[in-house]
Amino acid sequence: MASNNIVRNFFIFTFSIILFSACTKVSTTDMGLGLLPSMDYFNTKDTSLDVITSTIDYPDTLRVYGSDYHIVGNITDDAIFGKTNASIFFQLKPSLFPFYIPGNRDSLEVDSAVLILSYKGFYGDSTKPLVLNLKRIAASTPLTVDSTMYASNFPELYNIKTDVALADPYILDFAHARDSNYNRFEAAASQIRIPLYNSFAKMFIKDYDTTNAYLTDTTLRAYFPGFALTADPASNKNVMVQIALLDTNTKLALYYRSTSTTSINYERDTSVVKFTFTLSDNGHANFIKRTTTGSELANHLSNNLTSDSLVYVQTSPGTMVKIKVPGLKAFKNKIIHRAELIAAQAPVSGANALENFLLPPNYLFLGSYDSTTKTLRNVPNDFGGTSDATSMTRFGGRLVYKTLNGVDNIATYNFSISRYVQGVISRADSIFDFRLLAPVNDSIQFVPPHPSNTLPATTNYLSSSFGNQPAMGRVRLGGGTHSKFKMRLHIYYSDL
Repeated sequence: MASNNIVRNFFIFTFSIILFSACTKVSTTDMGLGLLPSMDYFNTKDTSLDVITSTIDYPDTLRVYGSDYHIVGNITDDAIFGKTNASIFFQLKPSLFPFYIPGNRDSLEVDSAVLILSYKGFYGDSTKPLVLNLKRIAASTPLTVDSTMYASNFPELYNIKTDVALADPYILDFAHARDSNYNRFEAAASQIRIPLYNSFAKMFIKDYDTTNAYLTDTTLRAYFPGFALTADPASNKNVMVQIALLDTNTKLALYYRSTSTTSINYERDTSVVKFTFTLSDNGHANFIKRTTTGSELANHLSNNLTSDSLVYVQTSPGTMVKIKVPGLKAFKNKIIHRAELIAAQAPVSGANALENFLLPPNYLFLGSYDSTTKTLRNVPNDFGGTSDATSMTRFGGRLVYKTLNGVDNIATYNFSISRYVQGVISRADSIFDFRLLAPVNDSIQFVPPHPSNTLPATTNYLSSSFGNQPAMGRVRLGGGTHSKFKMRLHIYYSDL
């Protein structure tokens, strides 16, 4: 029995040596070779196809919705991507109309009015405080409740004006921005609390009532069109702040004293009423203006494929990359185990402190461009839509930091397009150019995978799945001709 085991183990050992000695060397891939059939490991080969790349403007009109974080701040010193300016316009209202301040109106005494904003984080340099300015929106340019009309990257189309300041400049110290606030009315953290001038506190508490501003939401908008929040670039030139309007931490708090009608002694007690933000009733706009004049990016913008060695992606609203893979047309029919588009950051040489603050996007998205319909659509057969969690994970696009060519902390993005490549070389499917972007509330046309690809396309929104916030994130990538961080299509395959 023992001798039989010895003979069996000898043959297994010998056969294993023969198999591994016949193997073709396979380059490593971070995504693994899980798609390889078990009997084909020793026949698998790999190759890389060159890509032609260029940076183009992404003119899509981004909308920042009420449930999104709103951005305020400035980036003025970014020599690579240029300048960004972000401002917020919004309304806050009581929960019902007609509205009145509870208590004995004849005995109302004004305490204060505080605009409280929910602070959600920052992008850029937080080593310096940021000065925020709060003004009133002018009655000549009132906000509409329909926020979808406001294209964030075209503020000049709406020209919303402001008139008077509502408060002293507010100094936001990032070291204490998430501190807790405890008082008799609430226990909260991460609040920006801007005290309004006494004249406006009086206006909201004593001057407005059900005979004028507080009669309906329409009359309130007419009397007070809303708040305008901007940032002073002289205080911090390179930071943007995230504000959540649709959050319990965001409100206009009106503090007052009045004679209590329920108290035996009719004592004066401080009370508070709160105006809040709702999706259906409050107008808002978040304008984010990009200016690339004089930047490195401006020298690389092109509407043609120019085989650029450097390409640039800004989180919407911004820029994206046009990609063409000419070698796919001549690629012979093979068994495709994995095909992945590989994109890596091209680091900025020399000392550039801003590169430590202006970080890459959390996600990039690879879409294909349908020249017939002139729309952005999914990569055929590979991206199964945002509702398919398996597809999202398999497709790729999440930011991963690596050490490449001796350089640490290189931002990389990989995309699996194996099924698309297989369809092109096996069924002669249509070949598309690609678009690489950092989406926020962007949408694509989704076409079902083969054999259902003749069905009508549907709209697929990318916002909830990719986790990018407006204007927060930018990355300079190696293009198709970069010497060290070259973008390419890497294919693992077997001959038929």
